[in-house]
Amino acid sequence: MVHKLNGRDQMVRPIIFILGESGKYPRYEAAIRMAGGEVLAETCWKDAGRCDALLLPGGGDLEPWRYGEANTASRNLDPVRDQQEYLLMQQFAVLRRPILGICRGLQTINVYFGGSLLQDIPGHSTVGDIDRLHRVRTVPSLLRELYGEEGIVNSAHHQAAGRLGAGLRVIQWAPDGTVEALQHTALPVWAVQWHPERLAPGPEGTADGGQLFQAFLQLVGKK
Repeated sequence: MVHKLNGRDQMVRPIIFILGESGKYPRYEAAIRMAGGEVLAETCWKDAGRCDALLLPGGGDLEPWRYGEANTASRNLDPVRDQQEYLLMQQFAVLRRPILGICRGLQTINVYFGGSLLQDIPGHSTVGDIDRLHRVRTVPSLLRELYGEEGIVNSAHHQAAGRLGAGLRVIQWAPDGTVEALQHTALPVWAVQWHPERLAPGPEGTADGGQLFQAFLQLVGKK
């Protein structure tokens, strides 16, 4: 982003909004700053309007009624967060400002656009406190430009996208068919089921999560 200051061009670091107290998501904040951005982390969603983009981080599960189902395996529910992130989604989508969803964030995006979730899937949660690593396949997209057709990412979730939301397309899958990344066909909305903030850098051979944050910041000003 370029602003005019005293008649001269001045590079300004884009500001990314994260719902939550400052320091609650240190890895996300560090990855954004390393990629060239700044973070505004606040518990009040109404202060987000002055930010350039929105990041929806990981966390607990969404309330299943939001996608028309009873609760069969969802846990760590946070109805207040669900509602606030919906309001943030609406605000940034109307303004056509970039949105990046990570893990729970992907699920929030899919449900917001009318999709559903698989409430419990095997083989993708952490082992103890350690992320699983697995291969992914990527179709032509920004992610494929960054990482190629095949790669290795991390995994720390027990839910995944089910029925796809309106306007979304899948751009990356795990070998078992689990959706690993989405993008909106008309809005600057991107989402990954894996955790790039933990791969910036990550173990040798894994996708460099820092590249994803850099690409996301480059979307600012291109809406």
